[in-house]
Amino acid sequence: MEKILFPTVANGKRFDFSDAEIIEPVDEMRVNNVKLTKHFIEANTVEVTLDQLKNDCITPVFAKDNELTLSHPLFIETVGEASKDFFRGEQVESPIIRCSHIIKGRIPSAIHKPANQLLESDKTQYFERCAFSIDVPTIYQDINGNRLYLSIVGVRAYNRQNLFSKKVPDIFQLAIGFKNTVCCNLCIFTDGYKAELRASNTNELYKQILDLYHGFNPAKQIHLMQQLCNSYLSEHQFCQIIGKARLWQHLPLRLQRNIPQLLITDTQLNNVAKSYINDEDFGSYGNDIDLWKFYNLLNGSTKSSYIDSFLDRTVNATEIALGINAALIGTDDKYKWFIE
Repeated sequence: MEKILFPTVANGKRFDFSDAEIIEPVDEMRVNNVKLTKHFIEANTVEVTLDQLKNDCITPVFAKDNELTLSHPLFIETVGEASKDFFRGEQVESPIIRCSHIIKGRIPSAIHKPANQLLESDKTQYFERCAFSIDVPTIYQDINGNRLYLSIVGVRAYNRQNLFSKKVPDIFQLAIGFKNTVCCNLCIFTDGYKAELRASNTNELYKQILDLYHGFNPAKQIHLMQQLCNSYLSEHQFCQIIGKARLWQHLPLRLQRNIPQLLITDTQLNNVAKSYINDEDFGSYGNDIDLWKFYNLLNGSTKSSYIDSFLDRTVNATEIALGINAALIGTDDKYKWFIE
């Protein structure tokens, strides 16, 4: 079978999808013109544009020396530039940006004005937390009838930064993986995730972005996701996993240490259970459920996370699905606790 290849990069390195089919490129106008009704993250966020972040928002500083942080727009633009350089010849979309936790303020001359007399020019604001995705729709693969295309996701949360100190390297989160176009669920694996990327300037940031891209193995990720389609949970096993997952957080620490970490909350597990019954794409009530659908139920539930915990929980959903699959086929014992 012919191969579909990851794009050539600056050093000539290529990545191989060894068992993928050749498919026609996504039509650019169709991608740009169709507005997705679902988002890659949903809870407590609003959609904003890059221009709004650049023109309507101030940039916080480190309090002790008044040095600027690397702002949300700078982060987004640096990731976009690195992505276009790395994926030369591919279609790299404009960023989809969602923000939360707006911080409002006033200019000095408006400090004593009543709130109802404030002019727009008197107000300042910025978003404490920002998440964005940059999609590369010409690199894609179909799994179990779902089209997935490459997606880069970044998170910046000022609450993770001590802005009351002198300037230190800024902290970012960055991931590269695949987005399920059926539901906008992100499929992020550990080799495509940097939980704490630190940089003092855009040059350092740019280099570390490329380092993450170079270390990403898309063929391995596609292969592992395809394997999930071949494993099934009975309704009893599904219910047992949900029950054990809710039990996990109440276990004594000495017992938790022997069981893989679970970051998904009770509320999110409730959403998994609800979606198992009602979800049009991945629900399987009354039937066995394959682990691909189970994985997407987990991923869908993590979209209700706050921005600063979103990527950690999305990666954890991947670990849970792969771990349970390994336990089912007998290649790993760590996740047996959830199904025994």
